[in-house]
Amino acid sequence: MQEIFSGVWKEGNKLLTRNLSPGKKVYTEQLFKIKGVEYREWIAYKSKAAAAITKGLKTFPLKFGDKVLYLGASSGTTPSHFSDIVGEQGVLYAVEISERSVRDLNVLAGDRPNIIPILANARLPDSYNWIEKADIVYQDVATDDQSEILIRNCEKFLKPQGTAMIAIKSRSIDVTKDPREIYKQELEKLSKHFKVVEKVELDPLEKDHMFVVLRWK
Repeated sequence: MQEIFSGVWKEGNKLLTRNLSPGKKVYTEQLFKIKGVEYREWIAYKSKAAAAITKGLKTFPLKFGDKVLYLGASSGTTPSHFSDIVGEQGVLYAVEISERSVRDLNVLAGDRPNIIPILANARLPDSYNWIEKADIVYQDVATDDQSEILIRNCEKFLKPQGTAMIAIKSRSIDVTKDPREIYKQELEKLSKHFKVVEKVELDPLEKDHMFVVLRWK
């Protein structure tokens, strides 16, 4: 087993994170005991971050102890793995607009106290202005103003020289345009505020998606 990023291991063709809540699954992942430690499979076609790593991403900045603002947390599949990685000393502020998904996040947070569910619209960061500054802002909201949402939240919450990650969903932005045209358009917007550290197209694991790692200017 090889640790390829902080808190992310590779065993054969599987990605693994150390289970912060031993004995418990979050979705359909398998659990593995290796040298007395329990790990969870991080399934690439269930998580855009895992898909990016599987597709060869070389820069994955998340690490133990980080404070993370996660926009578009849904019911918690990828946030649960981020929770594993940042560990007991980290915290993940999980913003989600769907009440049903936040109910799922509340259940998840019962087993994982480093996850703090927030029922809110990520377009309105003032509505959760009580949170602390973040080392990382992660954007996974399916909407046509994805980049603007990320920029607005980073202006308010990202630490100086902090890192952002975004999964650009071209079909949510404009279904009529070629995805690569959308990627170019969004990268131009983001480049005004960030240095683009790395970008990876996620096909065929996530069709018409690009994963981007950014450094705040």
